[in-house]
Amino acid sequence: MQHIGRMYVQYINYNYQRSGTLWEGRHKASLVDAEAYLLKCYRYIEMNPVVANMVKTPEQYRWCSYGWHAWGKRNDVVTDYVLYKQLGITPVNRQHAYRELFKTQIREEDVHVIHESLNYNFPLGNERFNIQVEQALGRQSDKSKGADLSSSLLVRIKSLRPLSLLTFCYKNSAYRILKLIDYPLGRR
Repeated sequence: MQHIGRMYVQYINYNYQRSGTLWEGRHKASLVDAEAYLLKCYRYIEMNPVVANMVKTPEQYRWCSYGWHAWGKRNDVVTDYVLYKQLGITPVNRQHAYRELFKTQIREEDVHVIHESLNYNFPLGNERFNIQVEQALGRQSDKSKGADLSSSLLVRIKSLRPLSLLTFCYKNSAYRILKLIDYPLGRR
């Protein structure tokens, strides 16, 4: 993907007599455990234009696959994944089931996990999936190394003075800290 991105930037810069980057940041990608997160990722991606107030509904955004998955609008770029096909026996059943997925919001915890996975290049999946990825790569991910520190991290958090806690929170994932101290996430 990086190579394609670089070539595209060179093409645009040459043809439009410009220089510099085209995008704000680097391309971010993560391995995804399809069984646990694929449909959540579909929802997250296809709701991004709605969340960004670019459109009112996902089908209004022509650059996503929602039109195909939810309404069967022709899209030669989209290839149906096995889990999508398992949503129903017929295309009409699948499309209805896909639309039903969008009737509820993605849990805040799931959005956070997707963000963390992308930002830190962690595999996005359950523990079994992460172990399989580590074994396939022949190395332990940073995510796994951090997971063993949870109990010692909780002890450390509870022992900090208020100013130290503020500094600690600044340096660490606030979500992870709140989860460790059993703060009720998703409630406002």
